[in-house]
Amino acid sequence: MSVQKEFGTRAIHDGQDPDKWKHRAVVPPISMSTTFQQFAPAETAGFDYSRSGNPTRQCLEECIASLECAKYALCFASGLATTLNLVHLLNAGDHVVCFDDLYGGTNRYFRTCAARMGIEPTFIDMRDVNEVEKAIRPNTKMVWIETPTNPTMKLVDIEGVSKLLKKYPSIISVVDNTFMSSYFQKPLTLGADIAMHSLTKYMNGHSDVVMGAIATNNKEIYEKLKYIQNSLGAVPSPFDCFLVNRGLKTLHLRMERHMENGMKVAEFLEGHPAVEKVIFPGLKSHPQYELAKKQCSGYSGMVSFYVKGGLSEAKTFVQSLRIFLLAESLGSVESLAEIPSLMTHASVPNDQRKKLGISDNLIRLSVGVESIKDLLEDLDQALKKSQSV
Repeated sequence: MSVQKEFGTRAIHDGQDPDKWKHRAVVPPISMSTTFQQFAPAETAGFDYSRSGNPTRQCLEECIASLECAKYALCFASGLATTLNLVHLLNAGDHVVCFDDLYGGTNRYFRTCAARMGIEPTFIDMRDVNEVEKAIRPNTKMVWIETPTNPTMKLVDIEGVSKLLKKYPSIISVVDNTFMSSYFQKPLTLGADIAMHSLTKYMNGHSDVVMGAIATNNKEIYEKLKYIQNSLGAVPSPFDCFLVNRGLKTLHLRMERHMENGMKVAEFLEGHPAVEKVIFPGLKSHPQYELAKKQCSGYSGMVSFYVKGGLSEAKTFVQSLRIFLLAESLGSVESLAEIPSLMTHASVPNDQRKKLGISDNLIRLSVGVESIKDLLEDLDQALKKSQSV
């Protein structure tokens, strides 16, 4: 971990030392070999089989650890593969306290997959730290936080929950940091045990890789996860690691533009007659605006809003967009729009969606880095069409 250098410098240089390679390549090469010659039985140059460890993946893991202010990091084949590996820290009969407003795939995994392995999840509103303590049981072994949440942009006080869990040393805290990236939020510095990412999103930033990662300062947790990573084998390819490593080098630049565009889009939507309500942590109208300022150094390009009307108006809006692409996923350079109730959160039971505020007129935007003038004009014309249904 390099604390003396600024974020952008670490993103470009940490884990990338040319001295690692005989030809002193500035960009870490893609090591596609599945196996590595040994000097003698069990005497290696650091690698023996690519599932267990790979030079390109190691470069990426070192860089991610640095960006999260962590000692250790591990990469996995996807964000959900990361979740799977984390849950393998638990045993059958263990209990997990989860935020009730999670990414649909995470919600589905805990409800329908982890539950089948004897892991019991309880979904609660974590905006009140006291509710977290009320949900803790003698067999609670993990608290799963997502902040801001997907798609209703609710926040959890990471430091507050972390201080609470000091009374319960056997409970591991996990923070899904995907929406903010390592640039705008650092859960480990706020007391969390593990920060996890879908690297597919902001960290890679180019819509061409599916991958996940964890970062931690806890050596025991790292060693357990390293063993699980090797045992389950859900590891990313060297080429994908190369691509994410490339993406991280511009993370600080991209996130500043995402924030700038996201703020302008949120302000524009807040004043538009076709919009009921805007949800963006950087707006003073956000109910947790002060918490966002406290634990985040900025805001990403994720903006959610309720269009006036219902499903018909929402569909007309997203289908009328010309620059924003109607697509799932988020965090890349291009702007995307989706209807969570039909797309990313369709697997969440309808009654739970209603409780969380994921109605059919909720739109989630991932604001990219295009010209803001073009983005605002696109939103305006699509909103006007939505109201002429």
